[in-house]
Amino acid sequence: MLPFRVEIKTGLPVYEQVVYAVKKAIVSGQLLPSETFPSVRTLSQELKMNPNTAHKVVMTLVSEGLLEVKPGVGTVVAQAQTATRGQRSLILNEEVERLVVEAKNLSLDLKKVLEAVKKHWNGLQKG
Repeated sequence: MLPFRVEIKTGLPVYEQVVYAVKKAIVSGQLLPSETFPSVRTLSQELKMNPNTAHKVVMTLVSEGLLEVKPGVGTVVAQAQTATRGQRSLILNEEVERLVVEAKNLSLDLKKVLEAVKKHWNGLQKG
């Protein structure tokens, strides 16, 4: 059984959905630093995905610094890295822009977007 939850939806690349689910699990404290991460084979079997796709998930998370490969141990959740204020701001601005574009595409007003952000922010609080 996987230590995180993912519901595969049509219309989005499977690997992106799994990467997002892992990020969410790390942010919410469901996956902790140094915790062993499932192997490519386990991901592939549990999620019924192509092993190449499972490998792409792991390599993406490794390249983003969220997982690390330790010889003799396997893949583990990485310690949280500290980014500079500028790096965090750049990443946040790109994600917020995507959110705003999607919200406007759905004809949502700012109040509804802020309510949704607050709801999800509070839902991901650790502890």
